[in-house]
Amino acid sequence: MSNRSTEYIVELERTLEQRKAAPTSDSYTARLYAAGRSKIAQKVGEEAVELAIAGVQDDRKRIVAEAADLVYHLLVLLRSHDISFSDVVEELRHRQR
Repeated sequence: MSNRSTEYIVELERTLEQRKAAPTSDSYTARLYAAGRSKIAQKVGEEAVELAIAGVQDDRKRIVAEAADLVYHLLVLLRSHDISFSDVVEELRHRQR
């Protein structure tokens, strides 16, 4: 992952925190937070299934789109628990040792 990609994840996490702290009715993210962790977890599951289905097809564009949906919803779930993506990366690093 390039520095630019890493920077974008950090920027997206900041945006997610802003939506959580100052929700507006036109924000999908704010509505997800308002719906609660069960709804957020449900969306993570739905997106994971959609990615798995796309993964057995030969459509790179769809795989990328579904992966983006999954990562977005995963980040929302993590932030709902005050967990950052860097916490997940550290766990992966720990497991590699």
